[in-house]
Amino acid sequence: MNDYRYIRQTSLPEIGEKGQEQLSLSRVLIVGAGALGSVVGLYLAGAGVGHITVADFDTVSMSNLQRQIAYTEADAGAPKAETLARRLRAVNSEITVAALGVKMDSDMLRRCLNDFDLVVEASDNAATKYAVTDAALSAGKPCVCGGVNGFRGEVHTHLPGGTTYRDIFPEAGEAEPEKNRPVFGPVPGIVGSIQAAEALKILAGVGASLTSTLLLIDTLTMQFTPIAIGD
Repeated sequence: MNDYRYIRQTSLPEIGEKGQEQLSLSRVLIVGAGALGSVVGLYLAGAGVGHITVADFDTVSMSNLQRQIAYTEADAGAPKAETLARRLRAVNSEITVAALGVKMDSDMLRRCLNDFDLVVEASDNAATKYAVTDAALSAGKPCVCGGVNGFRGEVHTHLPGGTTYRDIFPEAGEAEPEKNRPVFGPVPGIVGSIQAAEALKILAGVGASLTSTLLLIDTLTMQFTPIAIGD
């Protein structure tokens, strides 16, 4: 491990060499390689998370480029998972990055989640969010969830034994696909950055997480509102 690469991070006393070693040994699954997954992936790769798997079955389109910062015009039509994986490898050659260009349904999640320490839910639809968070709960894995719509976003973290996605959203509705949903470009950057911070803190064993809390973000008013969930 290149110590100088991470010096700005290891100089934080809360992380130090021990926390960096924890990150280098960690394995993370990111479900969704769009606006949120792009941001999360770039920060986790830069931070030195040892293994990252990116799962997404979609391809890059020109309309993605307004907010999905890992891609360029030259990537249009390319599979998102492998394209993002290549970008993460270019950011950090010291880590391993894998791509899964498949839909992550309940069966697939049950088969693979035991191989990971944490899952980041970064999809754009309710069905996948329920499937991922249910599987994480069953496997006893931390799950960091994010969502965006218009000028607003939300982040919530589920730890084993804590509140669940269904505690916040009890009924699955028909979510409007991301391609049809208006999104202010910077919102996924803010939400994805918070998701990355949550994931890195959990993996390094530092700080407090948003478990039992739904963080609402409104960029029109620049208000961040934490809402307690559960007890």
